Amino acid sequence: MVPKPMPEQMEESEVETFAFQAEIAQLMSLIINTFYSNKEIFLRELISNASDALDKIRYESLTDPSKLDSCKDLEIRIIPNKAEGTLSIIDTGVGMTKADLVNNLGTIAKSGTKAFMEALQAGADISMIGQFGVGFYSAYLVSDKVTVISKHNDDEQYIWESAAGGSFTIAPDHGEPLGRGTKVTLHMKEDQTEYIEEKRVKEVHFSVEGQLEFRALLFVPRRAPFDLFENRKKRNNIKLYVRRVFIMDSCDELIPEYLNFIKGVVDSEDLPLNISREMLQQSKILKVIRKNLVKKCLELFDDIAEDKDNYKKFYEQFAKNMKLGIHEDSTNRKKLAEFLRYHSSSSGEDMTSLKEYCSRMKENQKNIYFITGENRDHVENSAFVERLRKRGYEVLYMVDPIDEYAVQQLKEYDGKTLTAVTKEGLELPEDEEEKKRYEEAKAQYEGLCKIMKEILDKKVEKVTVSNRLVTSPCCIVTSQYGWSANMERIMKAQALRDNSTMGYMAAKKHLEINPEHTIVQALKEKAEGDKNDKAVKDLVNLLFETSLLSSGFTLDDPQIHANRIHRMIKLGLGIEDDGSDIAAAVPEATQEEMPPLEGDDEDASRMEEVD
Repeated sequence: MVPKPMPEQMEESEVETFAFQAEIAQLMSLIINTFYSNKEIFLRELISNASDALDKIRYESLTDPSKLDSCKDLEIRIIPNKAEGTLSIIDTGVGMTKADLVNNLGTIAKSGTKAFMEALQAGADISMIGQFGVGFYSAYLVSDKVTVISKHNDDEQYIWESAAGGSFTIAPDHGEPLGRGTKVTLHMKEDQTEYIEEKRVKEVHFSVEGQLEFRALLFVPRRAPFDLFENRKKRNNIKLYVRRVFIMDSCDELIPEYLNFIKGVVDSEDLPLNISREMLQQSKILKVIRKNLVKKCLELFDDIAEDKDNYKKFYEQFAKNMKLGIHEDSTNRKKLAEFLRYHSSSSGEDMTSLKEYCSRMKENQKNIYFITGENRDHVENSAFVERLRKRGYEVLYMVDPIDEYAVQQLKEYDGKTLTAVTKEGLELPEDEEEKKRYEEAKAQYEGLCKIMKEILDKKVEKVTVSNRLVTSPCCIVTSQYGWSANMERIMKAQALRDNSTMGYMAAKKHLEINPEHTIVQALKEKAEGDKNDKAVKDLVNLLFETSLLSSGFTLDDPQIHANRIHRMIKLGLGIEDDGSDIAAAVPEATQEEMPPLEGDDEDASRMEEVD
C-alpha cells in the first residue's frame, strides 16, 4: 500500500532521521516477522497509552488549570478510514515534545524491552506486551507504517514516522493543528483491512476491555417471587458453566444481592473445570464477570424503561431491588437513581422519575424536596408540605420503608441535593419581603418559644418559629442527621433491633410554631399574661402531643394524651372537673407533671376561645 503524501510538503532540511536502539529494532523485527493469532491487542495498547496521556494532563491541571486552555475536552477518538486504509487513535492528552518523540519512540530502550523479547521467545503470549512498557510497538502487528503527530503545550507540533526499517524520521508538522494531544495513524497491512471496518473495531474494543471470554444469557421474570428477600432460601437463579460443563446451579458470587431476581446462565472459558466455591470467592476472573453482568443488567433496565407501560409493570415488581441497589452499590448508585419512580405533589396518579422532577423545577430551586411516610394519604395531607405546595414546589412522596435507607445514601441527583421536608434547616427560596416578615415573626414570638421550651423541658431540644406551615399550628421536625419520624417507626418495628442504637439515633425533636395561626396567636397572649397559668401548661403539652401524632411519631403514654382530651371535652360541655378519673388512670408522679386545669368560668371561656 502506497502511503499518502503529507498535507503540506515539508522541507527536506526539516526532516531528521534517527536509528532505532538495537533492542527496539530487534523487538520490531520479531513482531513483524512472527505470526500471532490475537493481533487485536494492538488496539487495547494504543487506547491504554491514550488514556494514560489524558490522566497526565488531568493531573497537571490540578495545580495549573491553564494547562487545559489549549483543549478543554479530554477524549479519545477512534477513526477508521476505508478510503485511505488507515486507522487513527486520537487523544487530547498531554502530548509529546520533540525530545519525547525521539526518546520514547525509538532511541532509549525501555527496561522491559529485553525482558519481553526473552518472554516471547520462551513462549509467552503477545498480549502481555503492555506489561513490559512497549505496547506502542504492537501497532506493527497490523500495520506496515505508523505515523504519530503530537502537540505538547511546551513545544511545536511534530510528526514521527516509521515503516519499521530500522529507522524513523521526525519533522515539524504543518498539517491540521491538534491543539494538544497525539494522533497515531496506522497504515494497515493489506491482509488486516478488517480493522478499518467500524463494526469490527467496536467488537474488538468491547472484548478487549475484560480480556477474558464468557457468554451469558440473562432475563427478567414477569413477577417477583413472594419470598424474594427470604435470606435462608437457596436460590437457583444464575447457573455457572465452564466450557459448557455444568459447575453449579446457584452462584451467589456472580451477581449482587439486589439483582437476585435476574435469572440466567453464564459460560466461562477462563475458569478451571475443577473450581470450588472457596476458589470462586477469591477468583479475579469472577469479579470481572460479575462487573460486566451488572453493567449488562443496567443496560437491560434501560431498554425496559423506554416503554413506559412495560416499565411500570417491572417497577411494581422490582422497585425494592432498585432501592436496595442504591443503598448497597456505590459504584452504580448514580445509574440506579435514574430507574427510581415516585408519586409526587404534581404527578397525579402517574409516577415521576428524578430526571422528570428536575425538568419541572422552578428557576430559583436548588433542592429536590421529598417526604417519607407510612402511606401516600398520610404524606399528602402532612403539615410539612403545606407551604411547599402553596408556593408550587413539587414534593416527592416516598412511602416504601426501604426509601428511608436509600435516601441516606443518595445525597444528590444531577447536582441537586435531596432535602427532607421533615427535618430542620429547610430553606425555601424567599424574596426580601418574606425574609423580613419571617425575621419579625421570630422576634415577636421569641418569648412564647422560651415559655414553651420551659414547659416541655427535655421533651424537645428547642422551640422555633416555622417557615413551612400554613394551616397547621405547629409540627415536630427532626435534626438533620437523626432519624425521621418514619425511620423511628420502622426501627421500633424491628424484632431484633439494638436498643442502644435507638437511644442516640432516635430523633432530637424540634417544635416549630406557626405565627400566623390563631391558636398560636391566642396562646401567645395567654402565656404573656401569666406564663405560670396551669391552662397554658396544659395547652402547650396538648399542642406538643397532637404535633407528635400529626408529624408521624407515636406517643410514649397515649393515656395521658387521652385524659387531656377528655378534660377538654368536659370544659366544652361545661362539666365540672373533679380530677377523680385522672387520679384513677395516671400514676402520682405523672400527675405532678400534668397539673389540673383551672375549672372556673373565666378559664373555661378562654379555653373555648382558643379552641
